[in-house]
Amino acid sequence: MTSSVITGTGTYITSIQKTNAEFSNHQFLNEDGSDFPSTNDVIIEKFKSITGIEERRYAKNEYNASDLGYFAAQKAIKDANINPEELDYIILAHNFGDVKSNAIQSDILPSLATRVKYKLGIENPNCVAYDILFGCPGWVEGVIQAQAFIKAGIAKKCLVIGAETLSRVVDQNDRDSMIYSDGAGACVVEAKEGSESGIISHASQTFTKEEAFYLFFGKSYNKSHDKDVRYIKMHGRKIYEFALNNVPNAMKIALDKSGITIDEVKKVFIHQANEKMDEAIIKRFFRLYKKPIPEGIMPMSIHKLGNSSVATVPTLLDLVLKGKIENQKVEKGDVIMLASVGSGMSINAIVYRY
Repeated sequence: MTSSVITGTGTYITSIQKTNAEFSNHQFLNEDGSDFPSTNDVIIEKFKSITGIEERRYAKNEYNASDLGYFAAQKAIKDANINPEELDYIILAHNFGDVKSNAIQSDILPSLATRVKYKLGIENPNCVAYDILFGCPGWVEGVIQAQAFIKAGIAKKCLVIGAETLSRVVDQNDRDSMIYSDGAGACVVEAKEGSESGIISHASQTFTKEEAFYLFFGKSYNKSHDKDVRYIKMHGRKIYEFALNNVPNAMKIALDKSGITIDEVKKVFIHQANEKMDEAIIKRFFRLYKKPIPEGIMPMSIHKLGNSSVATVPTLLDLVLKGKIENQKVEKGDVIMLASVGSGMSINAIVYRY
């Protein structure tokens, strides 16, 4: 039996640290352009208490999302100890393409996956490179697609990357700008015969009846800014409620497909969007099985790295596998879950035996 096994992981954590204190002098505005009655210190403290974010990372001006993806890909390839010329697919998840520093235009021609393949120096034309737009769950969905190629017998080695520079598409007058960060994570998924490790099951969903535009591009809250320039915007309360009502159910679908019991799940690597939201999702997930939440089940990186969209899950996975998050580890044979939610509105989950 052929299994789809993650044989290498890598991440690129950008070097510029931006703490919450550095937002003290920002002019935060309401959607109608009016001032907040609260001081920035109060706004920032409330933000931290809800999201858990203390600081986030921004990319250097000279690097774009494809550069970050390339750096993470190099590490994953090295970790997997493979020849990049043997890759059948390069799947790169992002949402905004390459946005140059101080620019307002996204560049996705050629695709970011093509750019990474070029930077890696891969000459093999049979290595197919393409991008995936699936909101924050894009990297997880890329891993699901890699497994599909492997199960179909048309691929043996796939490189899946998530890369984003969200700091370049935020409205500085919007409090939500404090959530977003830059970064990249990657993994190599390989076909392995007779392996006990690998992807066991998965689930993916997209909700659009009412939810399609919970995340969208909109004008700056500062009415003096160019009205034709758009920034990432979100209906935060609606997203929070949507995630709590739907992500646990999708995770349950994936776990029930696997035939594995909830008691066997050792770790849940969930999209790092909001600490309180993630905690509530995990609580509801275990409540579906009438089980208490095991201690240490949910590693977190959001406190120092913020929300880097498609990069959060692969980054978190790599940090734990490399022993870089205190009191968190994954051992051979452990069952773990990868889960995410984001614009679309889309949700996915993977059950994986390490």
